[in-house]
Amino acid sequence: MRPPEPWYRFAVLTLRPPVGLWFNWRFEGLENIPAEGPVLVACNHISYFDPLAHGYMLIKAGRRPRYLAKSELYGNWLLRHVLEGARQIRVERGSGSAAPLDAAKAALKDGQAVMIYPESTITRNPDFTPMQGKTGVARLTLSADVPVLPIAVWGSQHVWQRDGARSLAFGRPIWLKAAAPLDFSDFEGRQEDPAALRHVTDMVMDELARLVNDLRARYPKRWEA
Repeated sequence: MRPPEPWYRFAVLTLRPPVGLWFNWRFEGLENIPAEGPVLVACNHISYFDPLAHGYMLIKAGRRPRYLAKSELYGNWLLRHVLEGARQIRVERGSGSAAPLDAAKAALKDGQAVMIYPESTITRNPDFTPMQGKTGVARLTLSADVPVLPIAVWGSQHVWQRDGARSLAFGRPIWLKAAAPLDFSDFEGRQEDPAALRHVTDMVMDELARLVNDLRARYPKRWEA
């Protein structure tokens, strides 16, 4: 039995109602999110608002998101308690530690939904398309033997960036789309092969870029500011 997570319930109860009501949400591909069992979710990253957006879609699908969260987020007392209390996975970027991937594999083995941002930071591309991903997502999918579920978001780039809140206009559309899971079983046993890791990662990022371009092409033009 998994331990109780009061901080997770606190975050959902306090954040879900205002976030859900303030923005105009659109979720596409909910049927691609498995109702149970392990799932490795790869997300694009265009805003500090993205974890709320991606997490909201997982919750709508009846799943509990488990994030790989950068250690800088733990500097805030309240946020640290929420992250630790909700059993998120702390990542010390640049440390080379295998602990985060081991923790993520353990969570997947336990049948959980693990969220990863392969770019490891908000995209620096001026058009908000995905950058080249880091190979951690490939290591996870190959070592844990689970597919990768790509979920892209669009619209959140106008809400919250590195320099703080941007536009919090009521009713701003936030659109998300989940693709069919990507199966990398053809690469079985190659989790230590740099060429295989790069190829798998690029395939994930190509699918995220496809989703982003599709959402961007259909997003209401009057809100693109």
